[in-house]
Amino acid sequence: MESRHHNLKTRQRRERHGYPDNLSLRVHRALSWLDRAEQEADPDSRFIFLWIAFNAAYATEIDDRHGLNEQTTFNGFLQKLWDLDSQKRLDELVWSAYSGAIRVLLDNPYVFRCFWEHQKGNLTEDHWKQSFERAKKAANAALAKQNTPTVLAIVFSRIYTLRNQIIHGGATWGGSVNREQIRDCVAILNDLVPTVIEIMMDNPGALWGEASYPVV
Repeated sequence: MESRHHNLKTRQRRERHGYPDNLSLRVHRALSWLDRAEQEADPDSRFIFLWIAFNAAYATEIDDRHGLNEQTTFNGFLQKLWDLDSQKRLDELVWSAYSGAIRVLLDNPYVFRCFWEHQKGNLTEDHWKQSFERAKKAANAALAKQNTPTVLAIVFSRIYTLRNQIIHGGATWGGSVNREQIRDCVAILNDLVPTVIEIMMDNPGALWGEASYPVV
């Protein structure tokens, strides 16, 4: 069975002459990290490589200059992708392929930022638990309305918490305490990242912005 990377890379080689430079660079970089992720059996490493692939797809120079909040940036990016997704692949991914993984992830307190703020002494136990319940209600309301962009934004806030924990050295490689969240995040990103790249390739005329760190 051919990998998602193989199929997308074959298409990219065929079409790249028609891409604007900024999209061409984003897709090239994102595909390189997707390729590395697909070769990786270790879940922690696969999660990191998939996150970098996603980051390569959406990050822009304007974010660096203006210091925009990263979550705000990729929430806007996900909304734009959904608007451009004429084949409704993101809807299919959320509502069919990974509805189970998404629901489990949203019920997991260990990928909820306020839980860790409580552990650091910045929030009371009541405060973080109330925040968690409000967040779950908001997620369930979005799920009930089949509001894909909102669900994806909430899911990515959870994935981003895990990303911060790992990238900033707040977890042990292969540690037993975070296996469930690693498993669920990898399951979601495995399909979401190539879908993101595919939608971008479908829309070369969209305004994607200048890629971060241009080739010099």
